[in-house]
Amino acid sequence: MAEHEPLTPLSTSQKEMLEEAVSTYQAHLTAETAAYLMSRGIGRDEAIAFRLGIVADPAPGHEKYRGMLAIPYLGRDGQPLTVRFRCLQEHNHRDYFHGKYNTIKDDIPRMFNVGAVHRAGEQIHVTEGELDAIILNKLGLHAVAIPGANMWFGRHRRMLAGFNRVWTWADPDDAGAELTGKITRALRSAKAVRLKADVTDTYMAHGVEHLLSLVQKKED
Repeated sequence: MAEHEPLTPLSTSQKEMLEEAVSTYQAHLTAETAAYLMSRGIGRDEAIAFRLGIVADPAPGHEKYRGMLAIPYLGRDGQPLTVRFRCLQEHNHRDYFHGKYNTIKDDIPRMFNVGAVHRAGEQIHVTEGELDAIILNKLGLHAVAIPGANMWFGRHRRMLAGFNRVWTWADPDDAGAELTGKITRALRSAKAVRLKADVTDTYMAHGVEHLLSLVQKKED
């Protein structure tokens, strides 16, 4: 999708298909998947709020994502705008012709958890992964996610331009550095949070107070 092209609103049929798919995936969330989410710091309340599910009964076109975690991208009112999928198997994903995270072919790149843009005050947080954004929201920080530097577009800059501070929580690797660089160049209000691991691993290893202190130190 070219940068200058506007986002095309979903048709009624697309909305209905997505709602049916997401509702079905939510209903099939297994105890095993719930245990995986808990191991990543995401409990029942967060799973319900973000409408996480498992692809046990794939919607048309989603057959290749069977068994994967379904991560809906919700609008400000909770309606699904698209879905991405995370493989939960510990294997070489390329050998199975998919990635660890998977985007529907020709899908429009979107910002995860856009409702946070409307709920936040003067500050907002940007992570590199959807599950990391869920963790920050769990801790009371309004957070969105951009799943990779190639998913950052000018329209995302415009969505965040009104905030006094935009905190970036990218992974401490080359891909994370690229995303951080794009955001900080695009927004004068952006400031990077220095991480030694991703948000989720930092939270699971060191807890709430440590994670929040990374921002508080920057503010002092």
